[in-house]
Amino acid sequence: MRSNKPFKFSAPGFAQMSRRAAITGAALATMALAACGGKTGGAAEGDMALGAPEGAKVTVVEYASVTCAHCAQWQKDVWPEFKAKYVDTNKVRYVFREFPTAPVPVAAAGFLVARCAGPDKYFDVIHEIMASQGEIFGGTPPRTVLLRIAQGAGLSEQQFEDCVKDQDATAALEKRIKAGLDAGVTGTPSFMVNGTKIADSSLSSLSEAVDAALAAN
Repeated sequence: MRSNKPFKFSAPGFAQMSRRAAITGAALATMALAACGGKTGGAAEGDMALGAPEGAKVTVVEYASVTCAHCAQWQKDVWPEFKAKYVDTNKVRYVFREFPTAPVPVAAAGFLVARCAGPDKYFDVIHEIMASQGEIFGGTPPRTVLLRIAQGAGLSEQQFEDCVKDQDATAALEKRIKAGLDAGVTGTPSFMVNGTKIADSSLSSLSEAVDAALAAN
């Protein structure tokens, strides 16, 4: 699990491309100092979800970052089987909550692009960014990678630019981050089943918690 720590990111041109996204890093550090325990169950503003509708018997919440290597590994190794077993069958409501990790400007911009792509393409964009971490951390300019993914989702370059500079959208993201911190999230990926944190993100541990919740009266 990757924890959130203050950082500085100064890739040429990228921080300037989304100034409020850069500010989010400082906001994370500040809000973490005041974070306290909170409820993680139930719907929250801005939730992106798949599977069963709101009000389902079992809700699985994942707090993750598109720049988190452990999150990307989970998406690759565990998500396909978890999705087939519980999400595609509508046994659970799977909720993805955005929790940027370093480099936060890149993660924040990625989340903004996913939202601009629209609900139908949101998860495709999220998964594509995670799958492209090798490029992002391997020397390819993050802007190049995110622009390519944005264009693949149907956004023009101008729409991409407008998206990552949208102050209202970034402010909304910061509210979602604070909600996660208030809920006690300190790193990614973090999973909750009906509001109870699951220490192990393996399929076996998640299945044990989900199956128990499904079987409960």
